[in-house]
Amino acid sequence: MKRRLAARMAGTVMLAAGTVAALTMPATATETAPTPARATLLDAMQRDLGLTRDQAIQRIAQETAANRADQQLRGSLAGSFGGSYFDAETGKLVVGVTDPARFDEVRAAGAQPRQVDFSIEELNGVVEGLNTHSTVAPRGISGWYADGSENSVVVTTRPGTEADAAEFVQATGVLTEAVRVVESLEDPRTYADVIGGNAYYIGGSSRCSVGFSVQGGFVTAGHCGSQGDSTTEPTGQFEGSSFPGDDYGWVSVGSGDTPQPLVNQYNGSTVGVAGSTEAAEGASICRSGSTTGWHCGSIEAKNQTVQYPQGTVSGLTRTDVCAEPGDSGGSWLSGDQAQGVTSGGSGNCSSGGTTYFQPVNEILQAYGLTLLTQ
Repeated sequence: MKRRLAARMAGTVMLAAGTVAALTMPATATETAPTPARATLLDAMQRDLGLTRDQAIQRIAQETAANRADQQLRGSLAGSFGGSYFDAETGKLVVGVTDPARFDEVRAAGAQPRQVDFSIEELNGVVEGLNTHSTVAPRGISGWYADGSENSVVVTTRPGTEADAAEFVQATGVLTEAVRVVESLEDPRTYADVIGGNAYYIGGSSRCSVGFSVQGGFVTAGHCGSQGDSTTEPTGQFEGSSFPGDDYGWVSVGSGDTPQPLVNQYNGSTVGVAGSTEAAEGASICRSGSTTGWHCGSIEAKNQTVQYPQGTVSGLTRTDVCAEPGDSGGSWLSGDQAQGVTSGGSGNCSSGGTTYFQPVNEILQAYGLTLLTQ
C-alpha cells in the first residue's frame, strides 16, 4: 500500500488558484426577456468563467439537467455510486459506477457513466477516518476531500511535506489505495474579524456576511460568533453556533428587521432564492460577500475537510471562487438555488484562490430552520 500511495503522490502538484477554460456552445442558445437578476447572473458568469452570454445560458440549462440527474442517480445506484461531476466540455454529468451492469441506468438518466474502483461510501469513509485523527495531522496538511472526478480522496499538503502527509495517512489505517497526496500552496484561514463594510457586526467590532434568510433570522458561519453573542445591522443574537467540526450558525433578528429571500449581487440588484437543491461537482456557482461582493466559479469537490488554525472542519464544499476576510458567512448560489455559506479559504480576489462553503441544507437540518424562498 505504501508503494501505491507513493506512486499516486509522484509528480502531482496543485496550485491554489486555477483557471477555467471557455466553452464551445451552440450559437443557437438564446434567451428572450431575461429578468434583471438573471441578466446580472449571466454577466457575472461571463466575467468570471470566461463565457459568452449564449454559453452562460446554455451552461445554466445543462447544469439544471445535470443536477436533477445527480440527485436521481445518487439514490438509485446506492452502493454502486462512485461520485459524480459536471463536465463543462460535454455539458453532461459524469457518474462513477463500480458495477458496469448499471451503465444503462446512468445513460437513461441523461448522464455519462464511467467505471471506477471506489464507491462514494468508501471515499467518504476515508474522509471520516482521517477526520478522527485530525488532531494529530502534521501542520503542513491543509485539508482533505473526496474528489468525484478522480474517484479518490485528496490530501493537500504544503510543498516539501508530502512524506509527512503520506506517513500520517498510513498511520490512520484508512484505505490508502483511495488516497492521493497533493502538494498545494493553500493556507486556509477563516474570513472573520475585519472591521467595516455593509454587513452585520458581532459584538460591535468584528464583521461577517449574512448567508440566507430563514424564518426568524438568517444562517451564517459558525466561526463568526458563539451562541448568545449579539449582532447589529441587523440587530439579533446567535441562537446556535458550531465551530470547529462544523462551521455554521444561525442568528435570530428582532421585529424591526425583516428577512427576505434575496441575495445581494453588489451592483444595485438582488437575486431571488427559489430553493436549496444541491448542485453537482463541476457546476458553476456564485458567491456574495460584504468585502469583495459577487464572484463566480465552479464547484471543485465535496466533503472537504479543512485544517484551520482554530481546528478542523469537515463536510465543506471546495470551489475555485475567490473570497477575503469579512466575506465569511456569505451566500453561495447555483442559479437560484441556495448552496451554502462561506467558511474560509486561501488567496484573495486579486490573484485568485480556493474557498470552501458549509452546505446550507445541513444547517437547516441541524437547527430545524425553514429557508425563505420566493
